[in-house]
Amino acid sequence: MKNIIGRKVGMTSVFTADGRYVPVTVIEAGPCTVLQRKTADSDGYESVALAFDDARKNALTKPQGGRFKKVGIAPKKVVREFRRSLDDAPAVGGTVSVDVFKEGERVDVVGISKGHGFSGGIKRHNFSGGGRTHGSMIHRQPASNGDTNAGRVVKGSRRPGHYGVDRVTHQNLEVVRADAERNVLLVRGPVPGGRHGLVLVTAAVRPPKPKVVVVKPAAGAGKK
Repeated sequence: MKNIIGRKVGMTSVFTADGRYVPVTVIEAGPCTVLQRKTADSDGYESVALAFDDARKNALTKPQGGRFKKVGIAPKKVVREFRRSLDDAPAVGGTVSVDVFKEGERVDVVGISKGHGFSGGIKRHNFSGGGRTHGSMIHRQPASNGDTNAGRVVKGSRRPGHYGVDRVTHQNLEVVRADAERNVLLVRGPVPGGRHGLVLVTAAVRPPKPKVVVVKPAAGAGKK
């Protein structure tokens, strides 16, 4: 079962086995406890609910605490559900750790992006901006708003507004190292969110296709 919950710690750089010096993101992942297994017969679909990060009993509501008490698991802060087949999923009360991931594998990482508050079009949508000389007064303004007869802003227009704090998924990140002793996962690629942000790591849905190396015959080969 290649699904786990973790928190983004920060960044560093490491040497790989083939001698590459690569930047990586450090993710404190797991261990996660299996809280619930949903089946197609009882719930209409198959999924596994994982719990992560110990919590105080008084910090949970009675319904939340009762859910852990029912299966005999210590209270946790975070519970996330992963829709997947139950063939290789542990039983309720089992543990999922980073040792399910291997070096070189590809994973998808889900997180909440950093918040930038109310931002303009240049920062939010990468607008180029207006002229900076000859008395131009629209250096960073969004320019025309479209049809003036409509009396409203057309839906889908790229305008200034709230930027960030969105659920973001980055696909096909490389697992550089999985340290089961420290519960640490080193991933190469853009992991969304800031430090201590919650992230979900899953096996890549669409991993890159392996490169096919075509060996061309040497010049003059086969000629007599």
